[in-house]
Amino acid sequence: MQPLLTASQIREADAYTIAHEPVSSIDLMERASKAFVSWFVNHFPDQQETIAIYCGTGNNGGDGLAIARLLHGHGYHQVDVKLVRFSDKASKDFQENLQRLQALPVTITEIHPDQPTVKEEPASIIIDAILGSGLNKPLSGAYEQLVNSLNGLQRTVVAVDVPTGLYTDGEIDPQAAVLKADVVITFQQPKINFLLPDSAPFMDEWKAVNIGLDAGFMSSIGSPYKMVEMADIQAIIKPRKRFSNKGTYGHALLIAGQERTMGAALLCSSACMYAGAGLTTTCIPASGLTALNSYQAEVMASVREPGQTPSLELDKFSVIAIGPGLGKDDDARNWLRYVLTNYRKPIVVDADALNMLAAEPELLHRLPAGSVLTPHMKEFDRLFGERQNWWQRLQTLRQKTQELNLCIVLKNSYTMTGTPDGNVYFNCTSNAAMAVGGMGDVLTGIITALMSQGHSGKDACIAGVHLHGKAGDELALSNRLHVVLPGQVAAQVPATIAKML
Repeated sequence: MQPLLTASQIREADAYTIAHEPVSSIDLMERASKAFVSWFVNHFPDQQETIAIYCGTGNNGGDGLAIARLLHGHGYHQVDVKLVRFSDKASKDFQENLQRLQALPVTITEIHPDQPTVKEEPASIIIDAILGSGLNKPLSGAYEQLVNSLNGLQRTVVAVDVPTGLYTDGEIDPQAAVLKADVVITFQQPKINFLLPDSAPFMDEWKAVNIGLDAGFMSSIGSPYKMVEMADIQAIIKPRKRFSNKGTYGHALLIAGQERTMGAALLCSSACMYAGAGLTTTCIPASGLTALNSYQAEVMASVREPGQTPSLELDKFSVIAIGPGLGKDDDARNWLRYVLTNYRKPIVVDADALNMLAAEPELLHRLPAGSVLTPHMKEFDRLFGERQNWWQRLQTLRQKTQELNLCIVLKNSYTMTGTPDGNVYFNCTSNAAMAVGGMGDVLTGIITALMSQGHSGKDACIAGVHLHGKAGDELALSNRLHVVLPGQVAAQVPATIAKML
């Protein structure tokens, strides 16, 4: 797992690398600037492009000055540098890079706080190197005026490490003055806030470039935030053994579906089979039998009758998932209470079952240890109270997983899995083509299948979320599809797993 660090921890990693590699701070800045330029020249190869680099007087501005010099060396001769002189202070490395740049025929002009507004900018690309990751208060005064005027120019903006005005961690004010970036070239790793939806108004995409910070030290800091990598999934998913059989891979029970919402039960059941459960039984109303047998013949059925007192041999199942398309009527509530009363192994709770837990929060404390909740944002807020922003949800996620001793999969573009040890694992697979109803039902089926095969809730969530997104990526990105359907993702999972083994 790659640890994700706060702004203060990244500064610690910088200082440690400088002291122990050892490398001078100006050489580390040069390394970072070269990494930025390497990405830039590959994505903006036209050397006649007009570029304006706005540089503050701190180390982020020092990066910008080094980038200007390096771009000139790559043949980009239409580069202008704008020094944002809103303070008498300047970092030592900024001063050194300014002297190096002044030896070249690069135009350098200054912007002062008495005239902070930029009304015209002939450059088609703006490189933002005004303020870096050390920001601890909202922009105001001259900085706010400058940022607002630059946003009004509607140029392509490439930010160095972090968009000016954006906090790298902590709560983001949606009304904050931030220089909106088309792309952020960030150093070493994404900032935590880049992975939260609150950053979306301020940046379209980010790319992380390696600048060689000490990986051992970064791991030793003990951040609770992690980014999942493919190697982590390969360590979880193992090849099937030759002399195994269906009993080896568990028996999953899904309690799902109503007459009008059988699609959720079908998708969840299909995904459970494709993700490797040895046996899958789906508990559905009789009206869904024909649909289930037609859609996925491999899935067994257990019929629920209206008004029936729930009764099943629950102990024979390796794992139970409940909720997709189940509804919230009295029968559904009775089935949820029945499972919570009579089944002590971990369960997976999704969709309607989550909303029933929200309506009866005392039931949360009856969930078996190691269980899994898979809410989207609205379901999460119903369960734990409305939150004003995603940073608050992130902290609530950590609190509730420890308090309830379970895993919570909070779904979004970078889905977060919170675990009972207080850690949060960010997933970086998936794409916008997967924004289709029913995709969450497939995810629930995948996680349930992995738990049926003996994986812990933690490992099943981390691997299941990754595989779900990776299957969608293989379908959408390779074929450039605008929309990927949930059933396609379920069917892709075996091939996705096979590529990892």
